[in-house]
Amino acid sequence: MSTDTRPNLLYIHSDQHNPYVTGCYGDSLVETPHLDALAARGVVLDNTYCPSPICVPSRMSMLSGRYPSDNEVWTNSHMLDSAIPTFAHAMGAGGYRPALIGRMHSVGPDQLHGYAERLVGDHGPNQMGGSGNSRGEYGGTAGPARVSLRLSGHGQSAYQVHDEDVTASTVDYFNRLGVQKRAGQPAEPFSLSVGFMLPHQPFIARLEDYRHYYENMTPPKNPEPFGDHLHPHIKLWRQACEIEEVSEDEIRRSRAAYWALVYRMDVMIGQIMTALRENGLEENTLVVYMSDHGEQLGEHGLWWKQTFYEDSAKVPAILAWPGHLPEGTHCDKVTSSLDLNATMIDALGCPALPHSRGRSLLPLLNEPDHTEWDNVAFSEFCQDAAGAGGPFPEEGIFQRMVRRDNFKLNYYHGQPCQLFDLDVDPRELNDLAADPAHQQTVAKLKAEVLEGWDPESIRERMAALRADRPILADWCKNVQPPDTIRWDLRTGMDYLDEEQI
Repeated sequence: MSTDTRPNLLYIHSDQHNPYVTGCYGDSLVETPHLDALAARGVVLDNTYCPSPICVPSRMSMLSGRYPSDNEVWTNSHMLDSAIPTFAHAMGAGGYRPALIGRMHSVGPDQLHGYAERLVGDHGPNQMGGSGNSRGEYGGTAGPARVSLRLSGHGQSAYQVHDEDVTASTVDYFNRLGVQKRAGQPAEPFSLSVGFMLPHQPFIARLEDYRHYYENMTPPKNPEPFGDHLHPHIKLWRQACEIEEVSEDEIRRSRAAYWALVYRMDVMIGQIMTALRENGLEENTLVVYMSDHGEQLGEHGLWWKQTFYEDSAKVPAILAWPGHLPEGTHCDKVTSSLDLNATMIDALGCPALPHSRGRSLLPLLNEPDHTEWDNVAFSEFCQDAAGAGGPFPEEGIFQRMVRRDNFKLNYYHGQPCQLFDLDVDPRELNDLAADPAHQQTVAKLKAEVLEGWDPESIRERMAALRADRPILADWCKNVQPPDTIRWDLRTGMDYLDEEQI
């Protein structure tokens, strides 16, 4: 029997999970018993922010420990340079053989970025310019488009099918480790990342999960009517996505499906945790749950992500490690997803990433009263002027947020800032940016946002990257290199039941 006592890591990363749709974050409607159980034996982070409220930039930042402007990955079309070491590289350098099952959402030929093996891939093409999947009449339901609200209800989302495959593969992974352990064979400690697609839209869930939430669904707490009072970028975003007005029926169906998808994801997490426990692997394993960004669900009249409002930019983060972290506690310090990267590397005794912006949370979580902590987090959202997802002008599409202590400042290059005091205004209903009494705070936070972050340089660099893309895409179309890691999403996996309740 192996005497290797190094800890294991199970890192579960979901897609588009609003933390407020979780029992341990205070939602009394959603049923998330397995995430709640994880929280009961660990620590819940109450104020963790994603590095970018959109998929690829957030995930590549989470891998590298660097912000999008460090990685030059600002949109879902940008590639992470394979020369940038990642969390997985650190694990490998520290003696682990890191494995990934499921979602990563990287662009380009490198579909591992330091992982030694990947058992289930993404549904999109590996290469820029590769052939995507046809979703038939459900095309566009995964993007920021009104069709995702119109085609909502009960049926089946292909993303749930993907996650069922991820869950089965993960359970099998632990069962095989259990067999090896029971056979008395030496077993190396594991570092396993599990990537879910849920609860990302399409807003479609199976009837068995959907019915309860449809019957009990509540409306958004802070619906915002469309009008000239909106911030200019938010107003234009709602126009571009055709969500100036959304019907009560669409709101109820979409929210019910989302709650049902969160519930179903929790069921799958429960299956994974059961396999971990039944194979005798739980006690020496650090379990981390986090998402890449949130989901707005009609709050502020907005859907999907792509803004710095709390429902979009804040993420759930739960850590449990028996004997090493306190149990049943909450941490209200301001943290970044990048801090989770640094924490996992630190916990497993692996070499720190040299240029990481993350900070290990272990001292803070174990000795909160004796650990100094800089209460700050940043997030970026920069759109490509030639492909921003709507008819956007140059103004306002280079954005950065800073949360420092109780204040949050949202910077829009060429447009007014927003400022919120989250202690007195947690739902962000009162923009203080123009208030004379808060000009000193605006100036201080704006200077912090712009320190080391130059929107004009980002504009120029994006243009250069954009000029490279046609050659890469044409190369892929003509050469047709094989997709080495890809999940087979097929037309017909997405559907709505013919009769809706």
